[in-house]
Amino acid sequence: MIAIIDYDAGNLKSVEKAFEYLGEKTVISRDEKEILAADKVVLPGVGSFGDAMEKLHRFHLTDTIFEVTERKKPLLGICLGLQLLFERSEESPGVEGLGILQGEIIKIPPKEGLKIPNIAWNSLDLRNDGRLFQGIPDHSFVYFVHSYYLRASEEAIVRATIDYSTLIHASVEKDQIFACQFHPEKSGEVGLKILKNFASL
Repeated sequence: MIAIIDYDAGNLKSVEKAFEYLGEKTVISRDEKEILAADKVVLPGVGSFGDAMEKLHRFHLTDTIFEVTERKKPLLGICLGLQLLFERSEESPGVEGLGILQGEIIKIPPKEGLKIPNIAWNSLDLRNDGRLFQGIPDHSFVYFVHSYYLRASEEAIVRATIDYSTLIHASVEKDQIFACQFHPEKSGEVGLKILKNFASL
C-alpha cells in the first residue's frame, strides 16, 4: 500500500491515478495511523512553500512525516514535496521547512530567452546511480513546473540535474528518502518507470 499525504496539494489525484495505472494500491490520507501503516509514502505538492508548511502543521502531518523517516519507510517527495523536505525557501522567508534533508530552495535566476516559471520538458543528467532511475536512459525527458529550485548541501545525495538558467538539483536520494522536482506522474513512460521503481523498493 502506498499512502499519498493529503494536505490539499494540487496533484494528489494525478499521482494516485499514475500508481493505480501501475497496479499499485493507494490511499490518500491525512490520518497518522493510516499513513504509518502503509509500505511507502508520497509527499506530493503544487503551490507555495509557506502555505504548504502551514497546512502540514495545521493538519498535524509534520510529526507523521518525521515518523515515516524514523521508521525508514520509503518516502517520495514530488515537486513542492521535494522542496518541503529541505530547510528553507526564498519563496517564503522566515518559514522553516521540514529540514529532513540539508539545503535550500532558491529562485531560478532570470536569463535571456528562458521563461520563468520553467514549464517544460527537460532532459535529466543522471548521476550517482539513483535507485529511482534504474533502467532509465541518461538524458531522458521529464516534465517540470517550477519557479524555485533546490540547491542541496550534500552533492552526494543528488541523483539527477538539469541545466535551466543554472544547475538545478532535479532529484535526490538519501537512505529511504527520495525526491523529484519534476512531476513523474505527468512524464509519460519515463515517469511511470520512475514511479514503478519507487513502488518496487
